[in-house]
This record gives sequence, C-alpha cells and structure tokens, in this order.
Amino acid sequence: MERAAVFDVDGTLVDTNHLHVVTWWEAFRQAGHEVPMHAVHRAVGLGSTDLIAHLLGDGRDRDQDSELSAAHTALYGQYFDRLPALPGAAELLRRLRGDGWAVVLATSASGAELGALRRAIDADDAITATASSDDVQEGKPAPEPVEHALELAGVPASRAVFVGDTVWDMRAGSKAGVRCVGVLCGGIPRADLEEAGAEAVYADPADLLARLAGSPLA
Repeated sequence: MERAAVFDVDGTLVDTNHLHVVTWWEAFRQAGHEVPMHAVHRAVGLGSTDLIAHLLGDGRDRDQDSELSAAHTALYGQYFDRLPALPGAAELLRRLRGDGWAVVLATSASGAELGALRRAIDADDAITATASSDDVQEGKPAPEPVEHALELAGVPASRAVFVGDTVWDMRAGSKAGVRCVGVLCGGIPRADLEEAGAEAVYADPADLLARLAGSPLA
C-alpha cells in the first residue's frame, strides 16, 4: 500500500478519555495527591510516566510512579468489557482500507488494554498494524510512535496522515512530518488542536467519514 492512515485510539476511535480522567484522578487521590480533573484531562494522551510527571512535576517521589500507574490500570481495567467505540470508527477504518490506505494504530496502550480497545473498535480486518507503547522508547508528543507506525506500513511521511484527538497527537504527527487531522470527540478544543498542528478538525470518526472527500484523507 502506498498511503498510510495512522490513528490514535483513546478519544479518537474509542470513547475512553473521560474514563481515563476519572481513573487517574482516583489513582492520584488514593496516593494522597489532589489533582484537578481538568488538569488530568489535558494530560490524557501522554504515556503513564509522562502523564504523572506532567501532573506532579519533577520534584515528585518517583518511586511512587509504578504504584500510581498500577492503580490506574486496575481501576481502568474494570471497564475493559464495555469500552464504547466512537460513532463511525469501524466504518471509517474499513472505508480507508477499501480505498487503498494502510491503516495503522499508534497508541500508548498495550497488552490487555490494547486488546480491549481493538475489541471495542471491532475492525481488525481493516487494521494493517499496531504501534503500541511496547514498541517505542518515547511516547507522544515525541514523534517516535508515528514514525514507528510509518515503518510498519512501509510508507514515507509524505504519504501519510495522522488522526488524533489531543495536542500531544498533533505535536507528535507534526514532528514526524505527516499531515495531521484532529477530532473533537476527546474533548480538546478545536483551537488547541489547530495550534498544535491540525490541518483539519472533525467532530468524530463519523463526521470525518461523511466529509472524507474533502479531507486530507481523500
């Protein structure tokens, strides 16, 4: 395939951002940290260690990082059997695959969490490859997750589009040299996505699918 459509997953294809907000907030609360939910929301999309560092700072007790991450994983894991795909997610991936795009997921999820997300999307037949947190040294906003996705697809950055819902996605895609498309279903404002590098912004996968002909994925 000569073109790659790279997708973030949480908040882009599956409606999980606010579940992450609540479960991270509870993990911090259990550890004695008062972190406002709005701050957690803005950090969603970062890998666990980066999210903790972003919210608690470099002066935190780093020995607590693994406990916080484990607490979040346990709390979030309660939802694995009922994660909701966003409207049009599976249909969009299948349409793009049918149009000749290599569809690659680039996500900070891995293991059982990634499996639950893929079950929620229910479009494995349309997915060419997946770049997970296990495959990279640095997560978004570093470009490595997107660059690895392009390697898996065998496609140069000039022939790829990255779709995501956070500023971290847009920054990662921009640094990787790909065109970036934002979606609003993760709860981040349009202006923030555009400032971070989004060339076009849509409400959700269904909206992108409906307006595909005029999009960077045309």
